[in-house]
Amino acid sequence: MSAARPRLLYVTDLAYPARGRRYCDEDIGLTARLRDSFDLALCHPRDAAALMTGFDAVVVRNSGPVLHHREAYEEFRERAAALGTRVYNPPHGRGDMAGKQYLLDLTAEGRPVIPTVDRPEDLPLLPAAELYAVKPKAGADSIGLRFVPYAELAELAGLAADGGLLVQPRVDFAYEVSFYFVDDDLQYALYAPDPGRRWVLEPYEPTPADLDFARGFIDWNTLDHGIQRVDACRTRGGALLLVELEDLNPYLSLDRVPDEVRERFAARLTRSLHAFLEA
Repeated sequence: MSAARPRLLYVTDLAYPARGRRYCDEDIGLTARLRDSFDLALCHPRDAAALMTGFDAVVVRNSGPVLHHREAYEEFRERAAALGTRVYNPPHGRGDMAGKQYLLDLTAEGRPVIPTVDRPEDLPLLPAAELYAVKPKAGADSIGLRFVPYAELAELAGLAADGGLLVQPRVDFAYEVSFYFVDDDLQYALYAPDPGRRWVLEPYEPTPADLDFARGFIDWNTLDHGIQRVDACRTRGGALLLVELEDLNPYLSLDRVPDEVRERFAARLTRSLHAFLEA
């Protein structure tokens, strides 16, 4: 790290048309706060590999689904590894940054996750449901998601051939809830009381059991530094099931929290980045 103020390259796609979210507003606000402690420049994910030299770290934030710029992302990771450039979040996460394999691994471990399979011979292991969610293992942001009855599952192209699709029962849930962490510290939680409006979020006060649930996945992921979002659904029976462990570029919905929570988050992120650079 340089002797002067740390220099950060902040990767974001300000123009990405995310449904129900405004990447540009969130990252403009957060970078304005981070500039109190860092020299900072923003760039598009396609430019990160070419621009990363001269910075103490690269912070990957609202960069959009990797599948839209897969080659640029792989070039970025390879170049960062070759140059020894620090990347935040660190690229060894076991959640979404490594694909959806973790849903299969967690299912096999018996963790509280929506049951997930990727082979026709494992379909009988899924609980009965009226419909089943089918999505690409390399997908994101609900791209390619569809719901089909059980009778159509084995006929889907790609499932039998190479395990390129994931299958889950469609869960009848009361609401979705997200837990937002910096390092291993919970910052806040939000939930969507209307299951049909995923990004219309309200503050949520987690119970001790909720915290144990979320922290279990943070501990499983073994990231010492970084921003993580644990997404879950509350079943009609009251249980929480993991939907997604987002550890690459989780949208933070900072516009949905009070000013003091937003400030606390920015301060905690600043401390995390300093500790990451000094490690």
